[in-house]
Amino acid sequence: MRGRGLHFRFHLWLALLFALIAASFGISVKNQSVRCIAAERRALLDFKKGLIDYDNSLNLLVSWTSKEEECCKWKGVGYDNTTGHVVMLDLRPRIIYGIFGGSWTSISDFIGSLYDLTYLNLSSNPLTGFIPHQLGSLSRLVYLDLSTDNFDQSLISDNLEWLSHLSSLKLLKISHTNFTKATNWPQVIQSHPSLSVLHFEYCDFAEVDPSSLVHFNSSNSLSVLHLIWSSSLHPSTFPLLLNISRNLVELDLHHNQLSSLIPDSFDNMPALEKINFEDNSLKGGIPKSLGNLCHLKELNLRDNKLSGPLTFAVTNLSGILEILFLDENNFNGSLPSFVRFSSLRELNVAYNRLSGHFEDNFGNFSKITVLDLDENRITGPLLDLSKLSSLKKLSLRGNQLDGLLPVNIGKLSHLVLLDVSNNSLHDVIFEGHLFNLTKLRYLLISFNALSFNLSSNWTPPFQLDFIKMSSCKIGPQFPSWLRKKTNFFHLDISYSNISDNIPYWFWNLPLRLMFLDLSFNQISGRVPNLPLKFDRIPLIDLSSNLFHGPIPQFLSKSTTLDLSNNMFNGPLSYLCTNKDSGLSYLDLSNNLLSGGIPDCWIKSRRLTIINLENNNLSGVIPTSLGSVETLQSLRLRNTSLHDFWIWGEIKLTGIIPPWIGERLENLIVLRLRSNNFHGNIPSTLCHQQFLKVLDLSLNNISGAIPSCFNNLTTMAHLGSSAATIEFYTTAFFGRTFDDNLLVIWKGVEQEYGKILGLLRLIDLSCNKLSGEISREIASLHGLIALNLSRNIMFDLSFLSVLDLSNDNLSGKIPLDTQLQSFNATCFAGNSRLCRDPLNKCPGDESPKLPNNRGTEIIAESDEELFEPLWFVTGMIARFLVGFWGVFCFLLISRFWRHKYFQLVNKLGDWIKLTMALETVKLQLRLRLKD
Repeated sequence: MRGRGLHFRFHLWLALLFALIAASFGISVKNQSVRCIAAERRALLDFKKGLIDYDNSLNLLVSWTSKEEECCKWKGVGYDNTTGHVVMLDLRPRIIYGIFGGSWTSISDFIGSLYDLTYLNLSSNPLTGFIPHQLGSLSRLVYLDLSTDNFDQSLISDNLEWLSHLSSLKLLKISHTNFTKATNWPQVIQSHPSLSVLHFEYCDFAEVDPSSLVHFNSSNSLSVLHLIWSSSLHPSTFPLLLNISRNLVELDLHHNQLSSLIPDSFDNMPALEKINFEDNSLKGGIPKSLGNLCHLKELNLRDNKLSGPLTFAVTNLSGILEILFLDENNFNGSLPSFVRFSSLRELNVAYNRLSGHFEDNFGNFSKITVLDLDENRITGPLLDLSKLSSLKKLSLRGNQLDGLLPVNIGKLSHLVLLDVSNNSLHDVIFEGHLFNLTKLRYLLISFNALSFNLSSNWTPPFQLDFIKMSSCKIGPQFPSWLRKKTNFFHLDISYSNISDNIPYWFWNLPLRLMFLDLSFNQISGRVPNLPLKFDRIPLIDLSSNLFHGPIPQFLSKSTTLDLSNNMFNGPLSYLCTNKDSGLSYLDLSNNLLSGGIPDCWIKSRRLTIINLENNNLSGVIPTSLGSVETLQSLRLRNTSLHDFWIWGEIKLTGIIPPWIGERLENLIVLRLRSNNFHGNIPSTLCHQQFLKVLDLSLNNISGAIPSCFNNLTTMAHLGSSAATIEFYTTAFFGRTFDDNLLVIWKGVEQEYGKILGLLRLIDLSCNKLSGEISREIASLHGLIALNLSRNIMFDLSFLSVLDLSNDNLSGKIPLDTQLQSFNATCFAGNSRLCRDPLNKCPGDESPKLPNNRGTEIIAESDEELFEPLWFVTGMIARFLVGFWGVFCFLLISRFWRHKYFQLVNKLGDWIKLTMALETVKLQLRLRLKD
């Protein structure tokens, strides 16, 4: 307990010292018999000239005037009421050093004259320039804080000699400082006679010679070392820091990009109580010498690359540990027994590769409050956890747990968070599971086979803040217990088999709401137009339900709004009611919305996605959409797309707006297929560097193809790209999408998803384009498909080289094209390809024979006559084998017979539900027309 006692005594002494300084400062205000030293007062006024107080509300420097002779009344200044010397300067948090007075030299002269200074705090200021060497004159200084919040600029120190002269210094905090020329910094720290607490943050250090540091200096007083967020800490420095002081109690080296093994040299720091090596790239296992640290209470090794069996790793640890974080590493093997760690309060081994059954690994732990085993491969049923009576957080998400949810989990009366989501648990939850969870605030049980059997008048014993029950069977009735506990900020009951009319009371939503997801149910009813004003802009997802009626205004006050696949009707004018919308994601597709697209998008400058596909909208694309510079996806059809995709088939009219190419610079897919656009293709579309799919087919576009298509950079180059196209919206709860796209390929509309990112396509078919095909299209080497069919007279004579050999092509070569002018070797290796210049296709020129009346008949070969017979015979044989094979298999196997009929029943239910939904939609459309 020697190290722990030393640590405690130091902080107690430091607290008493600061209290005495503050008390002295307070007394000096009242004692008017002693005045501050005139020379020091003048030095402070000179110092003020080099400072700028840019927050006048603090009035920190207003009191520093020559008229006020008593500097004891100046804010941020404290002096000794006996000697009159300034002993304290606290100039945080709103002072910056200006250029008045030249450089740090003027400050250095000032600091050097305050010999009695014991406390100097310049923290939270954007300090720059060199650290003055005159700081070393302050031999009585105990507390020095030069930490800054300026990420753009930094302090500079060529060496740390000034630190070695601060013989009374106990605590030093410094950040954003360049020490790359101070090669002696470890020696200065190790040999300092009084320094006990040292904080380095966001500092750059020089590489150090390992042989230059003297080890095992028992006179070293350093007990706390925080050296964090350094991007230049050399691996050779790591072992030196483990030998810098035998009295070290706390060692924090997190976020330093260390990539070596953990040195096995902890024997030189027997007093260590707390170690934090989080977020580095440390490799290997846990060294044995860690087990010799008899005082070690906290060990944080999370977010590294440590590996090996966890069972072996924990054998090298002391049994008195209270906090152990090993999450986000590569540990494997089974979950070890932690029974010998009887003092353990927090255990986190999440995001590893642990496997095996969940067994009695914890014994009768009465002290443990946090148990986190997320995202491993732990299997088997959950055992009795009621022995862990002090648990506040239990997180088992993303494993392979199965079986029942233990009823005695309701005995964990201190539990605040319960997360068993993404497992294979199957059970019916009733009041007994939850009866004693009075402190529960976070309940996450999504993606299991859990169902609820709660009475309609049940009152929850808890007040939940975070509810996540996606894919649990909560329905068919809407959960009435939510009415009694409605102070949540996150609610997700999507995919919950609810087929009920939503009660009016539910819409009295808590003002602190941040996330609401009721999607993929069969919830019906109207959403009332309530004057709700949320404290934060929430994410709201009501998609894939049976909601109807107009969209209320308060729903637009969200950052993400998804109302797709419902029966909402009416115009979109409500979108224009917000003065400054925070909306970033809007999906209103597959509804019954009507009218035009409103021209008020200038108020929605944060939008990244707009999806209005499959409604009854008409009119033109409003020009204000061009002002939404963050827009990545504008969908006007019933398929998905990404990053910036524009879709058609809502029968929009007019010309294609030129601003699409000028302002929307991040297009990946531009699809305005099947509308009524006319006019020319705007040449501004050539500005699209990232375009992969351009589909303007089935319109009334005329004129020539722009000659600048070779500027479509992505199509012009043969380069590798991701197979999928990911799309991310920067909402409060960001979401990533892997989208799909329906593409006309060889005359058939096919869906592309997993390989969509590899597609390069231009489709201008079914328009009124005329003239020659520009030679620039031939320079689009990355182009995979080009469709110019059903236009007016295209000249393909510019093609001078064509190589389609060994492409596994099939079918008939089109006639009356330039293709007939090429040699047959251009088509070699395509055995199923026919017509000129290759062999004729069967049936192209059948021999004609005269009959006895002088007319001509077409002769048919025996093979052609028997082809239908073989076809019919083959179909009958396949039917008999397929039908009776499946029938006999189902007759023999009882298991698969049950599975088959379950599938048939589910398919029948789905057909009935789909027919009912379409009937309701048809009825609503008829009513709207009436």
